[in-house]
Amino acid sequence: MKAKDTFFYKKSTLNCHGKILSLATPVVMGILNVTPDSFYDGNQYTTIDKIVAQAEKMLAEGATILDIGGYSSRPGATDISVEEEKARVVPAIAAIRKAFPGTILSIDTFRADVAEAAVQAGASIINDIAGGTLDENMFAKVGKLQVPYILMHLRGTPQTMKHLTSYDNLIVELVTYFEQKIAQLRAAGVVDIIIDPGFGFAKNTEQNFTLLRSLPDFDLLELPVLVGLSRKSMTYKTLGIEAPEALPGTIALNTIALLQGASILRVHDVKEAVQTIKLVNRLQVTGYRLQVSK
Repeated sequence: MKAKDTFFYKKSTLNCHGKILSLATPVVMGILNVTPDSFYDGNQYTTIDKIVAQAEKMLAEGATILDIGGYSSRPGATDISVEEEKARVVPAIAAIRKAFPGTILSIDTFRADVAEAAVQAGASIINDIAGGTLDENMFAKVGKLQVPYILMHLRGTPQTMKHLTSYDNLIVELVTYFEQKIAQLRAAGVVDIIIDPGFGFAKNTEQNFTLLRSLPDFDLLELPVLVGLSRKSMTYKTLGIEAPEALPGTIALNTIALLQGASILRVHDVKEAVQTIKLVNRLQVTGYRLQVSK
């Protein structure tokens, strides 16, 4: 590791409906999918009692944010209606909000109507895998709701993305994408933006590792970076295992992501991610980055 040659100011606070969240130290976002078909935890949390119990577990383990999703975005996932997605996420968010009033909840959706219903139920962050490309009303809706917005990079849809992995220059195209989307969000009145490079979304395994290696290139956007590597195929396919065996690999990649400047780790396994952050923080590497060979 060596000192960086150029320093960028990176926004380090989010206003979550009046609750100020500091990202000066990285935080953990726990994944809570209330779906029957998500790639790792599908069909595990389909009753309110199970949802609240899992929320309690993740909060006890140190999650700062809980990300509630009702639409599976795994490659080739089944498309569902807006009403079905609302029926999954709104009761879940309301129940968690009632049980744990101070919790910061995120809604994982690319649909503006679902986002609005979720915010009305108690969510205070919108996590959009499509970056507004699958709902032209999303940016205006986020501006109206005045909540932080997670802007992810995706090509196509969850049903088609695995066929859309051809890039002339992956990092340049992603930075350009984010610059354009950020300008549109600012014009819509959105204040707090987090960027998510979209590991596994319209990117193959080699491209995912290129992305991880290149995370510091996104510093020029001066925004917090969320990294979602949890148990993804870049880990288990590389290691020749399956997703249930991929926790050690996830920890390894999350460690690299933190050393590369990630502000939020989005994970299934909260306790291990919290421990990873604590250990990386002990390195006291402020202003330094892991140098990964390109």
